[in-house]
Amino acid sequence: MNEISITFAVIGVMVLAFVSNRVPVAPVALAAALTLYFTGILDHHEALAGFGDTTVLFIASLFVVSASLDATGVTAWAGKLLIAQAGKSRRRLLVLSMLLVGFLTALIGSSGAVSALLPVLVLVAVRLGWSPSQLMMPLAFASYSGSMLVLTGSLVNVLVSDAATEAGMAPFGYFEVTAVGIPLLAGTVTIVVFFGERLLPMRAGRGIPQDLSRHSGTLAEQYEVFESMHRLVITPDSPFVGQPSPAVEAENRPGLSLIAIRPGGKAPPMASPVLAAGDILFMRGESQAIADFAAEKRLEHAEPAKRAELSASLFNQTHGFTEVVLPPRSGLIGDTVFPGMVTPEGDLIILGIQRRGENLGPGKVTLAAGDTLLIQGRWEALEKHSDDPDVLVVASPEAIRGQAIPLGTGAARAVAILLAMVAALATGVVPSVIAGVTAACATVLSGALKAERAYRAINWTALIMIASLIPLSIAMRKTGAAELIADTLVGLLGEASPYKMLAALFVLTALLGQLISSTATALILIPVAIATATGIGISPRTTLVVVAVAAAASFLTPIASSASLMVQGPGGYRFGDYWKLGLPLLGWSFLIATFLVPVFWPF
Repeated sequence: MNEISITFAVIGVMVLAFVSNRVPVAPVALAAALTLYFTGILDHHEALAGFGDTTVLFIASLFVVSASLDATGVTAWAGKLLIAQAGKSRRRLLVLSMLLVGFLTALIGSSGAVSALLPVLVLVAVRLGWSPSQLMMPLAFASYSGSMLVLTGSLVNVLVSDAATEAGMAPFGYFEVTAVGIPLLAGTVTIVVFFGERLLPMRAGRGIPQDLSRHSGTLAEQYEVFESMHRLVITPDSPFVGQPSPAVEAENRPGLSLIAIRPGGKAPPMASPVLAAGDILFMRGESQAIADFAAEKRLEHAEPAKRAELSASLFNQTHGFTEVVLPPRSGLIGDTVFPGMVTPEGDLIILGIQRRGENLGPGKVTLAAGDTLLIQGRWEALEKHSDDPDVLVVASPEAIRGQAIPLGTGAARAVAILLAMVAALATGVVPSVIAGVTAACATVLSGALKAERAYRAINWTALIMIASLIPLSIAMRKTGAAELIADTLVGLLGEASPYKMLAALFVLTALLGQLISSTATALILIPVAIATATGIGISPRTTLVVVAVAAAASFLTPIASSASLMVQGPGGYRFGDYWKLGLPLLGWSFLIATFLVPVFWPF
C-alpha cells in the first residue's frame, strides 16, 4: 500500500469513527496523527506540529475572550435587550434573535452565542404560548451564517486564513469575509421568516434549559427572606463604629439575622471594610429581639425598606445567593445552624433553612440529610464553595450571575478588551495570534475573568482535535493525496468553467460537513482547495473562501455542530426535521459560494 492509500485509509477510518460517535473525537484525531507517524508518512515534528501551531494558540485565546463576555453579563444584557425590543411579535422576535445571534457569533462563536440566547428564547416562547420548535432551529442556523461576518466568527475562517499565509498569500483581513457574511445572514433570515413556519415542526420541547433570570426573587420568596426585615442605622456612639463589617456577623445570635450592610448614603450597595456612623444594617428577626439588639449596640431604627431596595442589598454585581442541599453522607449532618449564622470560613451567611419544602424559622436547627440552605455572600465565595463535597449546589452561582446580573463587574473591561482585539485584528498592526493571546491575558490580569474560569472556558477537546488534524493536512500535501483529489475533480469536469469547479468543491465540502465537524472538514479539504485552484489556474483564495462558506452550511443534520445539538432538546426536534429547512438554506449558501465569492475574490 503506497503513502496516498495509507493517508486515505487513515482519513476514512477517522471519519467513520467521527460519524459513529462511539469514541471521543479528540483521541480519534490524535490516533490518526500518530498512525501517520508510525507508518512513516510523517516524522515526529510533522506529526505533532499542530500542538505548536500559532493557529491553535489563537483559537484558545478566542475561547477566553468570549468567556469574559458571558461571565461579566454582557450576553445576558444583550438577551434582555432582545426581549424588550421584540415585544409580543413572533416575527419581530424571530428576526431580532437571528440578527443578534449572528452578531454574537461573530464575537464569541456559534456555541457561545446560542447558549447565551437559548434560555431567553425558550422563556419567551413559553410565556407567550409559542412552540419553541419555531425559534430554536433558526437560532442555530443564523449562528452558522453569522460565523462568516468576521474572521474570528469561526475556527474554519482562522484555519483558512492560516492556509492562505502558508500558501504564500496575505492572510485574510478581519472584515474581508464580511462581503459574503452579510448576504448569507440576510438570506438566512429571509428564508426562515417566509418559509420557516411551514418547514419547522410544531412540537413541545424537552430538556429546556433552566431560566435563572428571576432566580433571586423566587428564592427570596420561598425562604421568606424579606419577612420581619428591619433597618438599623449605626449611630456615632455605637460600638460598631470603626469595626470591620464581620464584627456584626460575629454576634451570631439565634433568631437574629444580619442580611446585608449598606454604607450610608451610597448606592448601589457595596461591601464596606470598616463600619461608620450612618451605615445601615438590614436585619431580620422578631421585633423584641431587634429592639434589644438596637438598644445594646446603640442603633437607631430607620424607615422600613422597600422590597426592591432589600433585594438590591442582597443580590447585586458583587453579592448574590444560591441554594444548596445536604446529600445523605454530608459532613454537615448533625451540625447546629440558624438563619443569620456566618459560616466557619467567615465569607457566607445562612439566610434560611428548609426541610421538605417548609421553612424552619429563625431558631437553631440540627441539620439532616435533604435539608436545603439559602446562603449569601460575594459571588467569588459562592463559586469557591460550589465544589464543597458536603453540599450539592442546586443552581451554579456562575450560571446565576451570568443570567441574572446584566453588565456585572468587569463588563466594561471585557468589552474594551474585545474592541481592542478587534481593532488590532482589523488593522493588522500585530499578528492575529499576538492580538488574541494579549486579549486573553488582559481579561485575566484586569480581573474581568478569573484564571480558573479561563481554563474552563477553553474547549480542550476542540483544541486537541484541531492540533491533531493539522498533521493530516500536512500528509495530504506531502503524499500528493490533495493533488490526486484535485486532479480527479479537474478530470471529471474536463474543460468546465471555474464556476462548475467551485460548485463541485462546495458540494464535496458541504456533504462531508453534514457528517463531521466543520473544523475537521476544513482541515481535510483545505489542501484539496489549494491544489484544485493551482490545477485549473485560478486564485487559491477563491477556493479557500468556498470551503469556508460550505463548512458553515451544516444545515441538514444535527450531528456535525454543537449548536444544532444544543437546540435539539429545547426544540423537540428529531433527526429528520433539520433537512426540511436546511435544504433551502444550503441552496442559498451554494449560490453565494458559486456566484458571489468570485465577485469579491476574482479567479
